[in-house]
Amino acid sequence: MSKKVLLIVLIMLLVISSTPIEVSANKGNKNISVSGRAAILMDQTSGRVLFSKNIHKQMRIASITKVMTAILAIESGKMDEMVKVSDNAYGTEGSSLYLKKGEKIKLKDLVYGLMLKSGNDAAVAIAEKVGGSVQGFVHLMNKKARELGMFDSHFANPNGLDTQEDHYSTAYDMAILTKYAMSNKTFRRIFKTKHYKAPNPNDKWDRSWKNKNKLLFNYDYSTGGKTGYTKRAGRTLISTATKDDMDLVVVTLDDGNDWEDHRNLFNWGFKTYDMVTIVEKGKISGIEKQAYKDRLYTHRSLVYPLTDKENENLSTHLKLYKFDEASKWPEHEPIGYLNVESGDEALTRMPLFMEQVEQDESGGFWSLFKKLFTSSLGWIGS
Repeated sequence: MSKKVLLIVLIMLLVISSTPIEVSANKGNKNISVSGRAAILMDQTSGRVLFSKNIHKQMRIASITKVMTAILAIESGKMDEMVKVSDNAYGTEGSSLYLKKGEKIKLKDLVYGLMLKSGNDAAVAIAEKVGGSVQGFVHLMNKKARELGMFDSHFANPNGLDTQEDHYSTAYDMAILTKYAMSNKTFRRIFKTKHYKAPNPNDKWDRSWKNKNKLLFNYDYSTGGKTGYTKRAGRTLISTATKDDMDLVVVTLDDGNDWEDHRNLFNWGFKTYDMVTIVEKGKISGIEKQAYKDRLYTHRSLVYPLTDKENENLSTHLKLYKFDEASKWPEHEPIGYLNVESGDEALTRMPLFMEQVEQDESGGFWSLFKKLFTSSLGWIGS
């Protein structure tokens, strides 16, 4: 193998190994059940799956599609711009804001109407404003899905109507989307809004919408949600909840008992797991090998949901790349990983980075990579 080909292979391995992964799902699903055909309970902080049922099954998702529509609208930077309602948006079937042809309404108000009232006409108006056309917006939806790792999803419209056969997702992908969306403060504010009024220059009264998410009104820990229903999809629901320092998301697909299932999954998650800080942001101590000593650090703290038993058996295992000490390690590449395990079960891992050293010109770039391989440097933590 030539040096050039070997270098490309090594770089690819380094990039792949730097991708964060969540490798664990809860084994205790027997302790709780749901009525839906697919369901997931995910920790928003770590992405750990705490409960799963058919989470990768591709299914119709109805109006929970609008979570994607909303976050793209928010990220467009056009929330304060006016939108002219087109003939295409007017009279869209299903749940509606009853927009009128040619009227002008602020994009922000459309997004509130989209999420609280589930307006299908609002979804089309948003798509045309943000994407230039519905087709253009659908392209943005699928681009964002790929960026987020929603590899079992395909969007064909902005509202979730059963008008196209190639519109589908999974419980897991929709949880990943919600986790991402909840990192946006504007989305969080809209997601948990119970009532909203929007100016209506065409009538004597303002538009007034009430959120369709019942959990916002009768579950103390609820922080938001989005409902969905079509005849072919059945009832779909995304909801989020927070108790103490734990933030959870539940997604159910084709679930006739969704409100109760979401409540039960949240309560079970809060009771079964605690958020444990495994690694603090900053320098990693306890490493004796001189090449790495007092130089390794993390960009963030590692906070992870654990059962009592998992916490008792918790261990951390450090794996680092060997490198030419006379060379400079690439600044933004991880030097290794802190693997977290409980007993024989791998839970997660965190990338580690290293403070820079002066570059030795005699070694060069190739000298660094030709010596690259992984090796265990022992156990730290407990």
